[in-house]
Amino acid sequence: MKENSMYEMKACGALIKRNVHMFFKDKGTFFTSLITPIILLVLYATFLYNVYEDSFASAFPPGTPIDEELLSGLVGGLLLASLLAVSGVTVPFCANLFMVQDKVTGARNDFSITPMKPHSIAISYYFATVINGLIVCFVALGAGLIYLACIGWYLSLADVGLLFLDVVLLVLFGTALSSVICYPLQSQGAMSAVGTIVSAGYGFICGAYMPLSQFSVGLRNILGFLPGTYATSLIKTHALQGVCEEFTAQGYPVDAVKEIKDVADCNLYFFENAVPTWVSYTVLIGSIVLLIGVFVLMNVLSARTKTKNEK
Repeated sequence: MKENSMYEMKACGALIKRNVHMFFKDKGTFFTSLITPIILLVLYATFLYNVYEDSFASAFPPGTPIDEELLSGLVGGLLLASLLAVSGVTVPFCANLFMVQDKVTGARNDFSITPMKPHSIAISYYFATVINGLIVCFVALGAGLIYLACIGWYLSLADVGLLFLDVVLLVLFGTALSSVICYPLQSQGAMSAVGTIVSAGYGFICGAYMPLSQFSVGLRNILGFLPGTYATSLIKTHALQGVCEEFTAQGYPVDAVKEIKDVADCNLYFFENAVPTWVSYTVLIGSIVLLIGVFVLMNVLSARTKTKNEK
């Protein structure tokens, strides 16, 4: 029994290492995973930065002098939060496509004839994708923090710690979601289609390209059913917490600061009801647990079906 457990652990470790290596070795897949963050950076560099500056400035009474460094810190924090919000899902989606590729190439069949149990193979794919996602997102977070330090740093140590926690939870969620969606795929065409759709579209539905507060009420209510909405709000809350507190400390109107939080989706509403932070964490963590359970179950049931067919 002990020997079997040791074998499972070693085999899982080897498969995780192999999948991580393949992701960073395949330049095409790695670049595809960064399409959405690159699009976001281009949008901010071209016109979104000025749009958000004007939008936040308009929250204050006309003629109110606004500290440029505070405003830069505010927009920079929103950029960082939006970048992390999309990377935490699009990167795991693209990294998880190797699970489909293994089916296409037949490598998955080779794994199936080994003594490894189906749930161990599933767990290996999951944790390899988590590692890939965390590496990319932590690099992005580090670069973003350096950027904020250059244009206007208002984050506390607690804010930074919560940002790291948010990124970990978002990557866990993105990996679990992509595992469930990618597992049934059987062809290269389906794999490419899913990767393209997610890379191009997720930035819209998570509120990265444009805050959800700018959408219609009906669409906001629909997106309120998506766990990713709460993850994005948590990241934005912690990325902008320090600068919003500084606005208040310098005597800017409290109502104006609240409007900034509303516009940036720091204050999230579900059918016009304010969503507390603990509810956002509960929804996100509950979704992670549920999706992981579904993914493992899909693998076990698939293995049992295959065994019955062989008999």
